[in-house]
Amino acid sequence: QVELVESGGGSVQAGGSLKLSCTVSGYTYSRHCMGWIRQPPGKGREGVAAIDDDGVTSYADSVKGRFTISLDNAKTTLYLQMNGLKPDDTAIYYCAADRGHCPSDVALLRYLTAWGQGTQVSVSS
Repeated sequence: QVELVESGGGSVQAGGSLKLSCTVSGYTYSRHCMGWIRQPPGKGREGVAAIDDDGVTSYADSVKGRFTISLDNAKTTLYLQMNGLKPDDTAIYYCAADRGHCPSDVALLRYLTAWGQGTQVSVSS
């Protein structure tokens, strides 16, 4: 059974940085997609960034140039480095995974089937 556990959330001021981590265990597929999805207060879930087994990444337009997704060599820990944080980045951040290729549109990341419990990121102005 796949298990994902996020950590690294917190509260920062606008312009600050945070790095989220997600440990992944139980995956046996030869190819999978991993990503970060967030849910701002009172809004639906939105895809943030994705990475596949070949290291190909994709980002939502709202975070391009500020956020970086990465995967360690063992492919057991997923990261999201967030720089230049804005109040609009305030949300619960989830990591998620699924077998196969990543969707071409990060908006579709919300359909990945394995999810972590989420970690809160709060950015004050």
